[in-house]
Amino acid sequence: MTPLTEILRAEIRDSGPIPFSRFMDAALYHPEHGYYRRRREVFGKHGDFFTASQLQPVFGILIAAGIRALRREMGDPEDFTVVELGAGRGEMAAALSEFRYVPVDLGRGALPKTLRGVVFSNEFFDALPVDAIVMRQGVPRQMLVGWNGERFTWIEGDLAGDAVQRYLRDFFPPLEEGQIVEVSFDALAWLDRIAASLESGFVFTIDYGYTRAELRRFPRGTLMSYRQHRSDDAVLLDPGGRDITAHVCFPALEEYGAQHGLNVIRRETLARTLLDAGRPDEFAAALAGGQQHAQQLKTLLFSMGETFITLLQRKIR
Repeated sequence: MTPLTEILRAEIRDSGPIPFSRFMDAALYHPEHGYYRRRREVFGKHGDFFTASQLQPVFGILIAAGIRALRREMGDPEDFTVVELGAGRGEMAAALSEFRYVPVDLGRGALPKTLRGVVFSNEFFDALPVDAIVMRQGVPRQMLVGWNGERFTWIEGDLAGDAVQRYLRDFFPPLEEGQIVEVSFDALAWLDRIAASLESGFVFTIDYGYTRAELRRFPRGTLMSYRQHRSDDAVLLDPGGRDITAHVCFPALEEYGAQHGLNVIRRETLARTLLDAGRPDEFAAALAGGQQHAQQLKTLLFSMGETFITLLQRKIR
């Protein structure tokens, strides 16, 4: 039994079942026992999963080329700055070093008070804590986490609050009986912060998720856990010992962002974004390293490239 299991079990014993957002936040970001706070390798061959940021230097070269084009589109302002959300171990730092670069992570670093440039993130929003909601007899109910004496279990709670119901009305189609969805108030809070900081420029988001029409592919929700390069939906097992993610609700990012001046320029596959970035020099810079770089490019374009989505939003002062 992990130390975090003991902490959460005691919390449930003392106060009753907890929202899944509380469970996920502790599992990933508890200051001592959270998955992303422990002193162990979570990325790459010896970790639990790969992200595009580990496919260096090719990914960084192409993303930097794309950001360079955005800077030109803004007229090359002298104070152009790139903020990276979810900077983690700094895999992108070298690639973005030509710009004024500000790394930000959950609990580490902060958005500048004012900013002109680009707010970039790769697999940031999918790791923000979410609430799980199930539709029962036309009523959305919050799914809570309880303890049955041996393990954590799902418990259907009462009618979801007004904020959840408003989120569902704003960003989801009508839900079917028994359908499970995730609600990310943390994502909306980050959009608030970004919009307050960004005077003019772009929000450049790479992640996996769904539109309203695509939600039907996920009748049981999108929560997944990852360990040793294997994925499953056992998100309540071993808190702190495995990654937990939820697909991003792109309508929430797009429509809530638009309410705050972050207007959608385009939403497209990562492959399309990288192809456009590499076109000016026909990928010469990205392929300068020979076969290893060619393999990285192939993975980015034909594996991750069709799974991940790029969302580009712009704020004009």
